[in-house]
Amino acid sequence: MRSLLFAPADSPRKVEKAVASGADRVILDLEDSVAPAGKAAAREAAVAALRARPDHLIVRINPRETAWHLDDLAAIVPARPAAILLPKCAGPADLSVLSGQIDVLEAVGGLAAGSVAVLLLATETAASLQRMDYAGVSPRLRALCFGAEDLSADLGIVPRRGDGTLAAPIAAARDRLLIAAAAAGVAAIDTPFPDPRDPAGLGAEAQAGAADGFSGKLCIHPNQLEAVAAAFTPPPERVAWATAVVRLLEGNGAGVATLDGKMIDIAHLKLARRVLAISPDATQPVG
Repeated sequence: MRSLLFAPADSPRKVEKAVASGADRVILDLEDSVAPAGKAAAREAAVAALRARPDHLIVRINPRETAWHLDDLAAIVPARPAAILLPKCAGPADLSVLSGQIDVLEAVGGLAAGSVAVLLLATETAASLQRMDYAGVSPRLRALCFGAEDLSADLGIVPRRGDGTLAAPIAAARDRLLIAAAAAGVAAIDTPFPDPRDPAGLGAEAQAGAADGFSGKLCIHPNQLEAVAAAFTPPPERVAWATAVVRLLEGNGAGVATLDGKMIDIAHLKLARRVLAISPDATQPVG
């Protein structure tokens, strides 16, 4: 999940373009990009798209507190999405409730238990930052996603300064999400870059995200995919290092070894496994 591209579910043209774009995952959106009057039609269109596609599609449903939430779940889960993306997640309790709802819908719909994964937009409100212990809440959880724009609106600030860097409260929330994702043992997905016409700014932000530990980035335009994929794909020399670490420590059962004159141990093995897991030859499924 290096690149996750949003497409409004009520726009067949944009959905087709997104599916053909080469994004690692496409997110059919029922929330922000769909007007209230179009929610029902967008839901029906998302179901049709899911039935016509393999498990490549994620659906962003509407938040728990909205009137559309349960209708979204009841329609989408039986159509077998790769995952549900929950926006405005307020904390672990929201994940627990959502997981239980999906349990019921899978059983009623004849789906294999646990087949629908969950991703959370976990930093879209100030309140959500107070409760971020997602470890052990649900085996469905695959990723925590960082949302800077909604959080900045909740805080009443602009998310980025003039030089492109994040405002201090937004940067602090970003750090918290990275730590929460690591503690839960799931991927961290970075916030969308808001300007598709600024490839240099996108490239710099994506590369910084990869260096900080994010596994991928949300995207709002197909033109963003190439730079994002490049930033979150480990370079050949990094993959070679990781392969050598695994061979030395895992293959030989050793706890400590020397590679290129430097000591490596279990901590390096853990990092090496992560590098290999996100390399193109070891792409992991969402579900």
